[in-house]
Amino acid sequence: MRAGTTEEDGRIALIQSDIWIGFPRAEQVLDRLQDMIEAPRQTRMPGLLVHGASGIGKTMIARNLSRRYAPEYDPASGITRTPLLLLQAPPAPDERRFYLHILATVGAPATALSARAQNVASLEVRVVALLRDLGLRMIMIDEVHNLLAGTHREQRRFLNVLRYLSNELEVSLVCLGVSEAVDAIRGDIQLARRLDEHHLPNWRDDAEFSDMIQTLIAAMPLEKKSNLKVKSLKQVLALTGGVTSRIFALVKDLSIDAIVTGEECITDDAIARWTPVWSRHASAGRRLEKSGV
Repeated sequence: MRAGTTEEDGRIALIQSDIWIGFPRAEQVLDRLQDMIEAPRQTRMPGLLVHGASGIGKTMIARNLSRRYAPEYDPASGITRTPLLLLQAPPAPDERRFYLHILATVGAPATALSARAQNVASLEVRVVALLRDLGLRMIMIDEVHNLLAGTHREQRRFLNVLRYLSNELEVSLVCLGVSEAVDAIRGDIQLARRLDEHHLPNWRDDAEFSDMIQTLIAAMPLEKKSNLKVKSLKQVLALTGGVTSRIFALVKDLSIDAIVTGEECITDDAIARWTPVWSRHASAGRRLEKSGV
């Protein structure tokens, strides 16, 4: 293994950072979300539920949209305009915790956040007032399947909160989660009717996957072109189960190896030898058990 140069270290750092690849299925969702956030205010704003397997790319899409609609300070009014609020659902459907999380996200004064004596109703009033002043257009709730950790009654109350905020602020509501969360959302008929469903399936052995993987490999800062056989692309699919995060992890791992070894491209042999990180961890655990550690 060669000693890394500053230039190589820089390329490796770039690979390890978040990389956005605008493949069609992601751009399709982003285009739809952008239309929603730009839609004129109305009594019943459009909503969307994006669901799919863990690691399929839901959070990646949400973060990309949040960067496109980042908060902007308006010096004339002295107000920071925040068209999009991206939140992670609390570990369980807890209204109070959710409101406190919103206040923290928008930078509410610490004194207000530490006032434990405040009840849910007063927190609700404060949250609505703050969000209205921000010029909010969309609320995105990631990991919405967390609400499944609560009782049916707790789930219904939390869903009522989401519906209330969307109605009161006249903003679009977007929920993202694993497919199991669909049943929970459908538990609130009124909310389910306003949230169109968009399923992100695992990748399959087709032209769409081939285009995506080749676009991803081409985006890696390697000095040589990676000319892979169809067999290798099928192997990538088999190794990752068609999960986007695993596909990205594989390509990044192989790209870093290509830089470190001086190969400067991803080869068919490298893919054939590659062991998934998640399999390595499992194997290491089994070895430790056998050794009695």
